[in-house]
Amino acid sequence: MTTAEPRSVKIVRHDASVPKAMKQSDEADVVELKGAAKTRQAISDAARELFAHEEYANASVRNIASKAGADPALVIRYFGSKEQLFLETVQFEGFFELAMAGPLEGLGERIVSALLSDQRDAGFSAYRAMMRASGSEVIRRRLLEAIHEMFVEPLAPRLKGPDAALRARLVAAQLAGLIDGIAILEDAELAATDRKRLSEVYGAALQGLIQP
Repeated sequence: MTTAEPRSVKIVRHDASVPKAMKQSDEADVVELKGAAKTRQAISDAARELFAHEEYANASVRNIASKAGADPALVIRYFGSKEQLFLETVQFEGFFELAMAGPLEGLGERIVSALLSDQRDAGFSAYRAMMRASGSEVIRRRLLEAIHEMFVEPLAPRLKGPDAALRARLVAAQLAGLIDGIAILEDAELAATDRKRLSEVYGAALQGLIQP
């Protein structure tokens, strides 16, 4: 019986690497994405600075794009509108979270202390920008929502007695009055008052709403 010669098997090695043209295309996409992210960040940074120092109307899409070194069309492409760009770059939320987390006792003073902390310049800058932009209905509504989220939602359920939601909103209103005096009107007497003393006195006024 003749033994059949074993067939030789030709091993074909497939190059597992990505085809050159495809690889170049992927690399180009990565470069484009990085470029887009860099441009978006530049627009965000430029907008934040202009909104902080200019009237809202003067911080136009064209001016923001010019400062960022970008095409004005990219501002709309990345952010949708000037209002949405503002809301993304100017934020006031989270400023009082730690103060609100503690007990009701002494809360008024803690809220004022948080406002007057070393980070107050950033908070005041955001507040001034929001006030200048409050003529926009979109931004005005967002500002009211922020007040509700920062004060009414976390505080009202904890308050005892009548008119809890109203009192929580009045806490925000009184605090806005202090911010107006310092950041908007630039009252020299308030600015010169010792932070601790101002926190004690104004905090006591807020405490009357928190624990009447």
